[in-house]
Amino acid sequence: MTVSHSIAAAAVNPVHYRYEQVDNVKIFYREAGNPKAPTIMLLHGFAASSFMFRDLIPALADRYHVIAPDLPAFGFTEAPARDEYAYTFNQLAKTIGLFTEQLKLTTYALMVHDYGAPVGWRLAFAHPQRVTAIISQNGNAYEEGLGESWAPIRKYWHEPTQQNRHALHDFPTPASIKWQYLEGVADKSSVSPDGYTLEGVQISRPGNADIQLDLLLDYASNVAMYPDFQKYFREAQPPLLAVWGKNDPFFLPAGAEAWKRDLPNADIRFYDTGHFALETHGKEIIPAIHAFLDKNIQ
Repeated sequence: MTVSHSIAAAAVNPVHYRYEQVDNVKIFYREAGNPKAPTIMLLHGFAASSFMFRDLIPALADRYHVIAPDLPAFGFTEAPARDEYAYTFNQLAKTIGLFTEQLKLTTYALMVHDYGAPVGWRLAFAHPQRVTAIISQNGNAYEEGLGESWAPIRKYWHEPTQQNRHALHDFPTPASIKWQYLEGVADKSSVSPDGYTLEGVQISRPGNADIQLDLLLDYASNVAMYPDFQKYFREAQPPLLAVWGKNDPFFLPAGAEAWKRDLPNADIRFYDTGHFALETHGKEIIPAIHAFLDKNIQ
């Protein structure tokens, strides 16, 4: 999709910026499209927010009701301190699950990226009847998808000492976030600085780095649940499209290819880019998502 097409889509399908209080979390979310149309919920990952879907939202809103929340501790969602909220993936999923219920989203397609994937998998595993289709942009569910970059993180999982936590102190930093946006991208000038600059500012907020290290430690719980998530895929057989940056240092192409074991009809597509494929290949990925939804969502 070209910039002019994106602007035109936004003009026809305006995006609204809203908040929803869910227990002690004030969730910020972007919404567009007719609420009576089929819903697609977009769940971002690290280090991102609903801003990563800025071009996708209006493009899908011509036929779909699009909801894109910021997860607790990300973007503009107003989240409590660590002593007032458990920063675990189970808790994130509980909060987003309540969010969907308060917005009366009884069914929805899911698009997930990175951290948004295990949140989405938990929602689907708990309520498979609610999920109409899945799109994964570098959102993993298989052990073979975990790259060598996870080695120091795995060490932290197995020995959650202060020393191993400190060894990851440069993970939640603006410099690390910029690296994640640019790594694996052949033409780095094709990556807008808006995304990684915004997320760098957000992660620099007081207390946020410790929250991110808490979530990084709890990511082990997602890996432990991979067999459950895979069971869901096998039994529910949701339509699935994977649009994957093949040069992602964290989530390898093998993680996308593994879906074929459980979902033989999965549509797996690779792009010559990194972790944030939408940043560089939106003009290819957005039409693929639209076609997938048109085919699979009634």
